[in-house]
Amino acid sequence: MSDLRPLVIGEKIAELPIIQGGMGVGVSLGRLAGAVAKEGGVGIISTAQIGFYRDDFLGDVKGSNLRAIKEQIELAKNISGGKGLVGVNVMVALDDYKDHVRTAAESGADVVICGAGLPLDLPGLVAGTDAKIAPIVSSVRAARIIFKKWKTGYDRLPDFVVIEGPKAGGHLGFKLEELEEYCCMTGTCSTAEEAEIRNYDDEIKAIIEFVNESAAETGTNIPVVVAGGIFDHEDICHAMELGASGVQIASRFVATHECDASEAYKQAYLSAKEEDLRIIKSPVGMPGRAINNAFLEGLAEGSYKVTRCLKCLAKCNPAQIPYCITERLIMAVKGDVDNGLVFSGANSGRIEKIVSVHELMAELAGR
Repeated sequence: MSDLRPLVIGEKIAELPIIQGGMGVGVSLGRLAGAVAKEGGVGIISTAQIGFYRDDFLGDVKGSNLRAIKEQIELAKNISGGKGLVGVNVMVALDDYKDHVRTAAESGADVVICGAGLPLDLPGLVAGTDAKIAPIVSSVRAARIIFKKWKTGYDRLPDFVVIEGPKAGGHLGFKLEELEEYCCMTGTCSTAEEAEIRNYDDEIKAIIEFVNESAAETGTNIPVVVAGGIFDHEDICHAMELGASGVQIASRFVATHECDASEAYKQAYLSAKEEDLRIIKSPVGMPGRAINNAFLEGLAEGSYKVTRCLKCLAKCNPAQIPYCITERLIMAVKGDVDNGLVFSGANSGRIEKIVSVHELMAELAGR
């Protein structure tokens, strides 16, 4: 038996308070999300260029993505067998963010999680559906802005909140100098890792306090989920001690048999060491964490010409960016891990083997 309590989001309940984080392009699709839900967790599908595997993708990017969202949610629900919860992660920075949210909610997604920007209009996009919604925040300030906007504009607060810390992979909700502050503090801790944990724990507790106060004012319960650097059962227990109701874990699910990425992608995680992880800038300026490879080495010396725009990010100008993020993420997930972009969390260097989702969930649950 696990010593973890279920994650209760309104009337929706996951036996285990473990959310598998959304990873795009194509790393977390229906197969992985369904397997996680089947184990009693919350399986999350990333909608970022999700239709890349379809024959109609290049000819109709938007339509292909929307059709794939429906397909992958249906696949995940079939695999889950009615257990756990199945949801999506939609980046606010996507060009078709609103359509992705609406399609996912209408297709039966249990939860919709949105980050890479402030989802100020999210309540209106899921109106008329029973999808539970959560913003991803990294600061009390961001949480306050979202809560105020949702309460004033929609008379609604989040159903749950995801706090994403500086150890997360992919796009990060921090400025570069903030990442340096959290990861490289000196003088108070013996190691940078200890400094990061101690420093960001204070922010986590502050966000949880704000959320709890807001929930109490409206007589509701708003679970808080902590993400970024959660690696094992001990980390989960630590998050719970801070006041969290659950955790979100992404990188560890890459090294599972059910992960939707190629075997070469999974092997890149197994081969990566701590020193191989780099903070980079996405084409639209957001910092992100990725595994160093030939592509990133070349990027340090110049840019890669963009020959085709697939309309993924809303604020992207093909004439001014150093590379196409869609192109590089697709190359990686299909197996070209030397020339593609491989996003990763800070602890991926600790992953030693590929296991089943069943084994991983049992380990994380402390069974």
